[in-house]
Amino acid sequence: MAGRYLGRYSVPQKSNLSSYAGIPHSMCNERCPPGYRKVNQREAICCYSCVQCSPGEISNQTDMETCLLCPEDEYPDIAQVTCLPRTIDFLSYHEPLGATLASFVVILFFITAAVLGIFIMYRHTPIVRANNRFLSYIILFSLMLSFLLCLLFFCSPSKITCFLQNVVLNIIYAVVVSSVLAKTITVLVAFLVVKPGSKFRLFLRSRVSIFIVMFCCFGEVVICLWWLTSWPPFPDKDSKAEVGKLILHCNVGYFLLFYFALGYNWFLALCSFIVAFLAKQLPDLFNEARYITFSMLVFCSVWVSFIPAYMSTKGKSMVAVEVFAILASSTGILGCIFLPKCYIIIFRPKLNTKQSLCSTGL
Repeated sequence: MAGRYLGRYSVPQKSNLSSYAGIPHSMCNERCPPGYRKVNQREAICCYSCVQCSPGEISNQTDMETCLLCPEDEYPDIAQVTCLPRTIDFLSYHEPLGATLASFVVILFFITAAVLGIFIMYRHTPIVRANNRFLSYIILFSLMLSFLLCLLFFCSPSKITCFLQNVVLNIIYAVVVSSVLAKTITVLVAFLVVKPGSKFRLFLRSRVSIFIVMFCCFGEVVICLWWLTSWPPFPDKDSKAEVGKLILHCNVGYFLLFYFALGYNWFLALCSFIVAFLAKQLPDLFNEARYITFSMLVFCSVWVSFIPAYMSTKGKSMVAVEVFAILASSTGILGCIFLPKCYIIIFRPKLNTKQSLCSTGL
C-alpha cells in the first residue's frame, strides 16, 4: 500500500517527488559571482567558499569551479570578469626617459667624433704622438661605435638588434679596454727603454700593441661564440613588469655567459687599472698613466654596480640601466684620457711641445 513503512523506510507519495527536481541549492552560502571561483569546504561537502581569481585569471560565469588564464597579450580587468588587450610598449624616443638617454647618446657621439677629428688634425704634435696615437684612434672609433649601438636600445627588439646590443657591444668594449691596456703597457715599456741597453725597445712598435689588443680580444670572442652557439640573445616579452602593458625587450639568453662576457671586460679593465696605478709614479713624461688609472677606476665601478642594479629591475628599467652603464663607462674613458689633451691642444697650444710635455706630464 502506497505511503506505508517498509521496515525502517517509507516510500514517498508521487506528488512529493516534484520538489526534488533540479539541482538542490546549498543553504550555507550564496552563489559565487563572476570574478570568483568555488572552493569546497571540508566540514560540509555541499558547502563551498568563494575565492577571488588569482592575478592574470578571470571567471565570466556564476559558480565557476576554476578560473580561466588570460592570454599573454591580454590582462584581466579590475573585476576579473573579462580579458582586455595589453598595450605593446618598449623604451623609445617618445617617452621622457628614452628621449633623455637618446639625447645624451647623440651628444656624446658627436663629442667623441670631434675629439677624434682633433686628434687626426693634430696627429703630428707631441701630445697626440705620445703613447701610440694609433691606439688612441682605435679607442675613439670604438667609443663612437658603442654610442651608435646605444641607439638600438630605443627600437623594437629583433634578433639582429639583440645580437648587436649584447654580443657586438661586448666585443667593442673588449677592443676599447684592450687598447687601454696596450696603451698602459706602452707607458711602462717607454720608461724601461730610457735605460741604456734596454731590451724592451721592440715593445714600442705599433705591431706589438696591435698584437696585445688582438690577443686580449680573442678571449672575449671565444666567450661570445660560446654564447651564440648555446643560447643566444633573443627578443622577448614581459607581461609582469607593468599592468596592462606588454614590454618588448631583449632576453640575454644564457645569463651565465652574459656575465662571463661582462666579467672578462671587467678583468681587462682591472688589469689596466693595476698596471696604470703602478706606472702613475713614473717621471712626468709618462704621467698619462694617471688619467688611465682614473678612467679604469670609473669603468670598473660602473660595471660592478651595474650587475645588482640590472638584476633588481624589470622591463624598460633594465634597458635604461644598461644604457646608463654604457654611457657612464664610455664617458669615463673619454673624459679622463682624451679631454685633458684636447684642452691643451685647443686652449693651451704653447704647452703642446716636447719641452712642455716633459715638464707637465701630459
